[in-house]
Amino acid sequence: MMEAHHSGHRDITGGGARAAVFGVSDGLLSNVALILGVAGAHPAPKAVVIAGLAGLVAGAFSMGVGEYISMGAQRELFQHELNVEATEIRDRPDAETRELEELYISRGVPKELASQVSRYLMRDPDTALEVHAQEELGIAPGSVGSPIQAALASFVSFAIGAVIPLIPWFITIGTAAVIGSAVLAGIATLIVGGGLAAMTGRSVTKGALRQFLLSAVAALVTYGVGHILGTTIH
Repeated sequence: MMEAHHSGHRDITGGGARAAVFGVSDGLLSNVALILGVAGAHPAPKAVVIAGLAGLVAGAFSMGVGEYISMGAQRELFQHELNVEATEIRDRPDAETRELEELYISRGVPKELASQVSRYLMRDPDTALEVHAQEELGIAPGSVGSPIQAALASFVSFAIGAVIPLIPWFITIGTAAVIGSAVLAGIATLIVGGGLAAMTGRSVTKGALRQFLLSAVAALVTYGVGHILGTTIH
């Protein structure tokens, strides 16, 4: 029963799930704001399409590269700390055993039992490293995240989110395209917000409405700024 329960959990350690969620959300928000902002200045329709495509490509690469660099730096930092811990376990096993014993005692484990458990866990270097990493660093040696997975998830999900408000501009122009972008982006933000809330065990309705309202404010403000700039800058 315990094994069945454990296998039902999602694997969220690779970084891909987080990157995908933020990517599609950022793609939707940034590109609908960009598209409506440019459209608010009333340029030629192809200028809006070019701006939207440029925003999609630039944003997707920015998100992907940013995720790769940040996740890679985090992975290198974690690996450095793991190497330091492995060296201490190899060179100072007695001190590391006492450190683990004191940690368990501080958490309410009786001294004799804490001593027995610590000595038992320190018998195998791999087990010792895993325990010390989790207890002292809060990480698992085999779950430090994948920069490539996070980068690809962020790139693809941003592109998916960014293309949604651009679709109407391939079909129509003018006010109809503006309304189409706003409607499609609104529906998508409701779905993304609700889906994220469902994944994290929160209220789907509240999550969807929060995502929608925040996105709507950003889009309206950007459209207004674009409209003002379009009438004042020649």
